[in-house]
Amino acid sequence: MTAITAVTVQNTLGVARYEELSPGLVADQIRAVATDVGVDAAKTGMLASSPIVEAVADAIAEMRIPNVVVDPVSVSKHGHALLSEDAVETVRTRILPLATLVTPNLPEAAVLAGLEVDDRDDMRRAADAILDRGPRAVLVKGGHLLDGTADDLLVDGSGETWIEGERIDTVHTHGTGCVLSAAIASRLARGDDLTAAVRRGKDFVTEAIRHSLAIGHGVGPVDPLWDAD
Repeated sequence: MTAITAVTVQNTLGVARYEELSPGLVADQIRAVATDVGVDAAKTGMLASSPIVEAVADAIAEMRIPNVVVDPVSVSKHGHALLSEDAVETVRTRILPLATLVTPNLPEAAVLAGLEVDDRDDMRRAADAILDRGPRAVLVKGGHLLDGTADDLLVDGSGETWIEGERIDTVHTHGTGCVLSAAIASRLARGDDLTAAVRRGKDFVTEAIRHSLAIGHGVGPVDPLWDAD
């Protein structure tokens, strides 16, 4: 089930524009699902603006939605801003404390932590800074590392775990963050513990990248239906 926050105009070449839905409408979508179908896990994606962040946080808290995976989308694959500057602090103060897991890539970790994040030591520092904001755990994704690896760092109150991953040589990586966070949320909904959910989500998105679709004239999408019959 999906609560739409904004309608985008985009293709493989980039995001041309988007229009936000009203914060009240976004929150009412969440309440409509939670009060009828029920929610075992949820993920956030593009939240666009501070009022939408506030509305989503209110609805999550009100509906007592468990297993919240926060994908702190702030910039598109092509570098287009998808979160207003004033909304970053609202994400820090309102959404992060509700999160079971936050899944920033290196640029998003830098924004949330207020630090430069370029290597593994930076990833540790950023994870600790984000963890101080209240989430149960942080997964700093290493897809932007320049050392030839694609390892992610999972940090919670008890320690850290490196989740190793294969780096696949392709430019067609549109949607990797969305697919990873959705896969982790799905595993949490099915009862996996957090580390197991992250490992299985990582395996799933690796295969989605391996089966990515070379369509359009830009960055093609990964394939979340890679294992469908």
